[in-house]
Amino acid sequence: MKLGDIARTLQCELRGPEDLEITGVAPIQEAVETELTFVANPKYYPQLSSTRAAAVILGKDAPPCDRPTLVSSNPYLAFAKAVELFYRPPRPVPGIHPTAVIADTAVIGENPSIGANVVIGDHVRIGARAVIHPNVTIYPCAEIGDDFVAHSDACVREYCRLGDRVILQNGAVVGADGFGFAPQEDGSFYKIVQAGIVILEDDVELGAHACVDRATVGETRIGRGTKIDNLVQIGHGSRVGEHNVLAAQVGLAGSTRVGNHVMLAGQVGAAGHLSIGDRVVATAQTGIARDVPEGARISGTPEMDSALWKKNYILMHEFPQLVKTIKRLEKEVARLRERLGDEG
Repeated sequence: MKLGDIARTLQCELRGPEDLEITGVAPIQEAVETELTFVANPKYYPQLSSTRAAAVILGKDAPPCDRPTLVSSNPYLAFAKAVELFYRPPRPVPGIHPTAVIADTAVIGENPSIGANVVIGDHVRIGARAVIHPNVTIYPCAEIGDDFVAHSDACVREYCRLGDRVILQNGAVVGADGFGFAPQEDGSFYKIVQAGIVILEDDVELGAHACVDRATVGETRIGRGTKIDNLVQIGHGSRVGEHNVLAAQVGLAGSTRVGNHVMLAGQVGAAGHLSIGDRVVATAQTGIARDVPEGARISGTPEMDSALWKKNYILMHEFPQLVKTIKRLEKEVARLRERLGDEG
């Protein structure tokens, strides 16, 4: 594909020859002489001088580059769209595989692709253009919108409701029982029926083996456009707002409230019955034990302001030397007291 055509498709400013042939895209360290790469993070600017890439996508504030350049206000997004120009995933086979088991009362929209060993229960409703890969299970009475994609071994439990363009990666589970048990007098636990549902709004994506538990009563809701990574656990009765990003191994205990445009990095954990405000950013392994106001940037366990956490982290490395200094000073003070006592 010609570089000029790529520039026009991506709506980038071209600085270089239009007729340069590009055969693919690659990371800056791995790109070869016919490939396109990008730099969005300034920490990688030094690698511009050593990359073998034929051309590079850069932001408007990037330093000058000695090779053909596509200038974008959002180089990461431009690169993401460039990948689509060169990669086409296998197209699913249209129709319904003969080994799929679909209840007579299920309603499937037009142009589905339903793979081997799929099971779709009674009274399920699925919209148009669904792509359901092998071994997916849809429990009775689930409702799913248009352009649904479910990869192998995903599961949607009974009565759950999914909007349009929802994507479930391999093994994702929507509507598993919430972790609800009442202690009894003999020390055992009585299982509380999880009578609620899960609602995934439009354009939600669940990563591989992510799990969103159904509510005890009422609903667990994931807002429009939210993206959830692999191995994330959303506890029963939680509500996650719109356009959030939850990275791998995030865990939200039951009845957690998350606002909009929130970013929770890997292994962030939140205790239940608390609220996280809009536009909060929690760095990796943050432990959230109380309400977080909107716009906060937090780190550490228990959570604190990220700037304070960084200062504490630096000081933590100085603790051994500080302890040695304190012990030395204590000995000097003790010797001074002994000398003063002798002289007195």
